[in-house]
Amino acid sequence: MTTEYLNHISGEFRPARSARWIDSTDPATGEVWARVPASGAEDVDDAVAAAAAAFPAWRATPPLRRAALLRAWSEAVLARSAELAGIESRDNGRVLRETRDADVPGGALHIQYNASLADKITGDTVHLGGTALASTYYEPFGVVGVVIPWNAPLAMFFAKVSGALAAGNAVVVKPAEQACCSILAACELFERAGFPPGLVNVVSGTGPEAGEALVDHPGVAKLHFTGSTATGRRVTERSAANLKNLSLELGGKSPDIVFDDADLDAAAAGAAAGIYTGGAGQACVAGSRILIQDTIFEEFTERLRERAAAIRLGDPRDPDTGMGPIAFAGQYRKVLSYLESAPADGAEPLFGGRTGAAAVADPALAGGYWVEPTLFTAADNRPAVCREEVFGPVAVAIPFGSEEEAYALANETDYGLAGGAWTRDLNRAHRAIAAIEAGTVWINTFRRIHWAVPFGGHKQSGNLPANGVDGLREWLNLKAAWIELG
Repeated sequence: MTTEYLNHISGEFRPARSARWIDSTDPATGEVWARVPASGAEDVDDAVAAAAAAFPAWRATPPLRRAALLRAWSEAVLARSAELAGIESRDNGRVLRETRDADVPGGALHIQYNASLADKITGDTVHLGGTALASTYYEPFGVVGVVIPWNAPLAMFFAKVSGALAAGNAVVVKPAEQACCSILAACELFERAGFPPGLVNVVSGTGPEAGEALVDHPGVAKLHFTGSTATGRRVTERSAANLKNLSLELGGKSPDIVFDDADLDAAAAGAAAGIYTGGAGQACVAGSRILIQDTIFEEFTERLRERAAAIRLGDPRDPDTGMGPIAFAGQYRKVLSYLESAPADGAEPLFGGRTGAAAVADPALAGGYWVEPTLFTAADNRPAVCREEVFGPVAVAIPFGSEEEAYALANETDYGLAGGAWTRDLNRAHRAIAAIEAGTVWINTFRRIHWAVPFGGHKQSGNLPANGVDGLREWLNLKAAWIELG
């Protein structure tokens, strides 16, 4: 039976005005299990109008009252945690140990963290001498648009919307049409938590229809986009027409450096989690370039092989499953294209590479979008699989000799989202932090993100810090005021 999910506009659940639908496919089986509205510009207009109507009263709501409502929302999320996690796992293939044990409870805590910041939005006083005084104020933008990706929709939804609301904005969300059922299912919790109708609106639809309508809309003062760098460029080009305030969280090609003095067991576990079990490699911070000191190259790649072989592929809703499928057919085809082209491009297969029914033991899942953990080797960054974001469980191991060579390989990329290094040498750890050109650098861990720690990219990976106090300021406009005391 196909489940229908609806848009959430002005506190009501509605189909698209066009009455058109988009099928949602269970990536573990390849079968349609739900459908969502194929919304267009008219639906976005309705959502923006609803947000604009709700904004003035929300802006005037005392910060502590905003915080109380955010905490009520967090509690409502936790009460529905198991259900929402199950929907997410079915819709995009993230395994239950990620959705149930991390994404939903972590998202609820992120809401609580942003609630704690609602009454801490303060400016500065600048004493200019004589009779002049200046001060600064942070104010909400008004109606903000949020574009959510398909790889971890619930976690992103909770983080972005709670930050925007804590800052006093009203919100219109356009989730990725490939995986938005969990977000649409969660919308009933807003009014249950006590939020006024129209404060948060969610409109599903394709990028060319609903997404571009949100980017172009003159009633949206700010847009927050999370997704690929290629799409981020197109969003930037379109938003230039109305000079919309724009925040971008984009892609990455993160280096994971393993020095020969590292704890190799810990490094192998971290590297495998960084590219394989972390959403089947469908993460912007995935450690897809594993740089290994040449003195331990064979030993370490063998440890990676053993780790990969132990990962159980299966039903994402089974708590014992270690890695799920690729989230949808289009992304599956993209990953397959890299597997097919890499050898001719100079990358040698070391292990993995099986796909579809050959990659999963359960015959009931034979129609799903399966790619087993895969590792290539390359001499440098020249192959496309070393330079381009695959967004799947596909890594490349590259040897290096000196520390300086490791950093040169790490930084030889257009991206700068994250990177890591494994070493027991404290001095080397600090050198790595300084040398790696990325917004986040991990030492002796990987793929760690926390709501209180700023997260953002350098180079082609984006232009903002999310999370933490710095992340809250992304939802606020800065104003300066001058007073002549006479």
